[in-house]
Amino acid sequence: MAGEAQCLRYAGCNFLRQRLVLSTLSGRPLKIRKIRAKEEDPGLRDFEASFIRLIDKVTNGSRIEINQTGTTLYYQPGLLYGGLLEHDCSPSRSIGYYLESLLCLAPFMKHPLKIVLRGVTNDQVDPSVDVLKATALPLLKKFGIDGESLEIKINRRGMPPKGGGEILFACPVRKVLQPIQFTDPGKIKRIRGTAYSVRVSPQMANRMVESARSILNKFLPDIYIYTDHMKGVSSGKSPGFGMCLTAETVNGAILSAELASNPQGQGAAVLPEELGQNCAKLLLEEVFRGGCVDSTNQSLALLLMTLGQRDVSKVLLGPLSPYTIEFLRHLRSFFQIMFKIETKTPEEEHMGGEKVLMTCVGIGFSNLSKTIR
Repeated sequence: MAGEAQCLRYAGCNFLRQRLVLSTLSGRPLKIRKIRAKEEDPGLRDFEASFIRLIDKVTNGSRIEINQTGTTLYYQPGLLYGGLLEHDCSPSRSIGYYLESLLCLAPFMKHPLKIVLRGVTNDQVDPSVDVLKATALPLLKKFGIDGESLEIKINRRGMPPKGGGEILFACPVRKVLQPIQFTDPGKIKRIRGTAYSVRVSPQMANRMVESARSILNKFLPDIYIYTDHMKGVSSGKSPGFGMCLTAETVNGAILSAELASNPQGQGAAVLPEELGQNCAKLLLEEVFRGGCVDSTNQSLALLLMTLGQRDVSKVLLGPLSPYTIEFLRHLRSFFQIMFKIETKTPEEEHMGGEKVLMTCVGIGFSNLSKTIR
């Protein structure tokens, strides 16, 4: 079979999302073996099975085969279809886990995607919905994916362990992406943020805001942190609080940091003052790392550069996260594309940590499933 010859083979459960997303975009089938084969509880976890179901929903004609123990997965991608959808995410990972991959796939659907996701909106593992709303959407706009229909809306918040949150994600489709030259982040001009609390005293949010401001006001006067206290049905099923901060530069780069309280019944109780201060420090560390795209969205930026027109795209990033490094390897296997990576030392840039300038020529990916009106 011709399909079998092109089939990419991997072993292990790491980077499952990257592999499925890139397989869907490149149209190359994929086989993953030995998924947690040596563990007492082998095979796919519930959140991975839920992710595979989600991929099946947004595509048309995908073939997915999983063996009885769940340790081997064969995936032959279909066409990205989109449309109006709903999906219940597994509460063991937050909605951000699913949304990150949808952000990569949504612009290339046949019909504009409008999907309601239910589950945990903010946890300590994955990027929260707030951070993706504040950082990933402006990044998509830089590649020409914009319009009124691009939005992430939080209808209800849900904290772990039980979740109960609900969000709406809508994204228009594009035939081609425009290349970007984004190499000068510029200076930070303002800080925005959200302090949210559900099923705890509304005072918690104010206490977080005050402690975060006590650190950040030393650097910048223009700080505004919204307090978001949801009540009743829209507050999900578990108590909790947390904070998401974003720093915006004069050139439109957005860096983010976030923290959430420990899930109910797990770990020690966290004081809102501590959480606010730690979140502010995390933001300062992200600013020190710098670059034009924060560490959460590095892989999204690199993917959109790869899929751009046959033109040069450049972007300046902070130190690459391990996730991004693996993503670059996967881009090479699926799309045969290599990035030129130049290191910029702090002396050259006069600020922060080491930066890397990533350059590539897009593969000229065109959205074949989009009907031309």
